[in-house]
Amino acid sequence: MSSAPRRADARRNRARLLETAHALFAERGTDASLEEVARRAGVAIGTLYRHFPTREDLLAGLFERSLQELADEADALLAEPVGVEDVLGWLRLFASHSGTYRGLPRSVLVGLDEEGSPLHASCTRMQGGAARLFAAARAAGSIRADVSTEDVLAIVAGIAWVVEQVGGDGRADRLLGLVRDALAAVR
Repeated sequence: MSSAPRRADARRNRARLLETAHALFAERGTDASLEEVARRAGVAIGTLYRHFPTREDLLAGLFERSLQELADEADALLAEPVGVEDVLGWLRLFASHSGTYRGLPRSVLVGLDEEGSPLHASCTRMQGGAARLFAAARAAGSIRADVSTEDVLAIVAGIAWVVEQVGGDGRADRLLGLVRDALAAVR
């Protein structure tokens, strides 16, 4: 038997695992059973672990595209002078992506801080986009010069966590409004 069919089968299995994990994590959060992910995907647990050795590897597989989209969106905003509302819009997008699954804000914070995390490379690319956006906003005089990209990302991931834990209509927007006010350059 040739190896090409196995590679195609492996790609299909990986895609099914990601699709199933997305649905199950959306339903139950990132602590959902990996055995359940494999069962629903119609593969053995060993197949899941062959593709994703840890839960964090599975999250990285799910979230890699999302984090790249965030980096790309930050870079797209650089075409014009960057205002505080541009930064706020991007932070809303980051908070929304961070809150995709219950438990994800914690994983994003770990990915931002720990080099050994499977999410670290994707989080670093996203953080680079945010840093370029913040630098452009600082250069335009739109946000305070003493604002750290890392601190703001941690605050917004914290907002996503608070919303995940206690909910509340409009809470994320109110809290992000406070962040905007704290970021805005005093003129």
